[in-house]
Amino acid sequence: FFFTREELKILTNFSELKFKKKFAEENSLKEKNEKKPAKKLFPNSYLFKQWTVELSEDDQRKAEDLFQKYGYNAFLSDQLPLDRELLDTRDHRCIGREYPHNLPTLSVVLIYLDEALSVIQRAICSIINRTPAHLLKEIILVDDHSTNGLFLSKNPIQPSSQRHIQKGLSQARISGWKAATGDVVAILDAHIEVHVKWAEPLLARIQADRTLVLSPVFDRVNYYDLQVTKYLASAHGFDWSLWCRYVGFPQKWYDQKDPSQPGKSPSVMGILVVDRLFFGEIGTLDGGMEVYGGENVELGIRVWLCGGSIEIVPCSKIAHIERAHKPYMPDFSNVMKRNALRVAEVWMDEYKINVNIAWGLPIQNHGIDIGDVSERKKLRDRLKCKPFKWYLENVYPELNPMHLLGYGVLINDLQTRLCLDKGPFEENTPILYPCHFMESQIFYYTASGEIFAHLPLKNNRNRCLIDPGSGRFPELSWCSDTEKQKHMYWDFKQGQAMQNRETKRCLEISADQTGKYEKNVFLQDCRNQHWKIQNIIQDL
Repeated sequence: FFFTREELKILTNFSELKFKKKFAEENSLKEKNEKKPAKKLFPNSYLFKQWTVELSEDDQRKAEDLFQKYGYNAFLSDQLPLDRELLDTRDHRCIGREYPHNLPTLSVVLIYLDEALSVIQRAICSIINRTPAHLLKEIILVDDHSTNGLFLSKNPIQPSSQRHIQKGLSQARISGWKAATGDVVAILDAHIEVHVKWAEPLLARIQADRTLVLSPVFDRVNYYDLQVTKYLASAHGFDWSLWCRYVGFPQKWYDQKDPSQPGKSPSVMGILVVDRLFFGEIGTLDGGMEVYGGENVELGIRVWLCGGSIEIVPCSKIAHIERAHKPYMPDFSNVMKRNALRVAEVWMDEYKINVNIAWGLPIQNHGIDIGDVSERKKLRDRLKCKPFKWYLENVYPELNPMHLLGYGVLINDLQTRLCLDKGPFEENTPILYPCHFMESQIFYYTASGEIFAHLPLKNNRNRCLIDPGSGRFPELSWCSDTEKQKHMYWDFKQGQAMQNRETKRCLEISADQTGKYEKNVFLQDCRNQHWKIQNIIQDL
């Protein structure tokens, strides 16, 4: 949808007056009818565990229904002012900073999927009120295949252009970019509110260097009470499964002792601001990505390899609702896996096997259809992009390409239906459990002899399988701790015993008197028991 500034003001004012009248009437009725506290209908709800307010039973049902629908407290959102004030969470050095008047113009693209109307309106209000009028060229709303039709049904203004509907976040963002006409495009989620002077730091950086892809710093809006929690600036990274995570900036950023300065980042979480024409030159987003996940990591790698760079801009702050659950599907790990493999095939060269490893897939013939990547490979050739090895060495050395010999589930030949399992985290004791081949049963055997519980980034804490030196049971303990003696190195060959190098004890299983195998695994004198690991990278 395209709206003029005047139309957007009419829309937001109309809805705010309507909601104020509605809730004034309801609150008046409640005061007359409610004489005692209502029964708590949803004591186990994620919403009401956090949001402790007195509501009538009818309002509890409404609030819970809206929470299940949107993943945040839409009931409360409908009662809040659309132009509410936000606490200024910027570093004090940002507050008085001045920017040129003649900055590039800005198109703001808001992507929404089954979003509460008041949340979208609050995003629009904040953008209008906190962006200089001469810089804000347009706001474009992109419907990422919503199912509720809420925005159209309650919209008193007819949009002046066609409705954009695309299935999948990459396609929705591309659609918004294509519709934009400003010098710079900010592609945002619709469940946000921008802080004061959010746009100027971003536009000034792009005016200085058009090859930058930028991200503001997100503050968290609690899904339950919609209060804003300040977040400090961090770089955006990912692990080998391509799940996003916050990571540290390069050391020279900290050496400046000025947290208001932009910092280089290996990737971008998803919200991004970019020169509109440069975004097209570098290939926008991969339209072959499905639904959600991985498209931002693909962009981050490509920008760095193909002539641009990514920065986080701390003086630009955006408040972002962190949903309790996402609207795409109950479990999108399968599409995330597929998208990650697609990224690896195009951009990661010989390091792409690490993505297979992270997802517990075989190195060859993983059997997952990643779609046609020929055009993306042609794009890489046309842009004369650097190899992924350069990215690992110069941009993201924390992404540790570990030297692994094997990975996957560990099975003892005596009972092939049971797998070694990490067990309850708080107990730190591995167990035997029926094989399900999910994350809790995936282990990684390194060339140096460690058995890791997870595939780590460099310098991150990880748990290792150890022999504590006494007692019968192995432990999963922090590999880097030095408080007590560790025996964390194992000799293991496929189909043979798993023996600790220092204690010479073996990891084994045993049956009870009925012949059923116990859930415990033991450390004892070796009795020629044999283990196999699911995937072999090189001969063990």
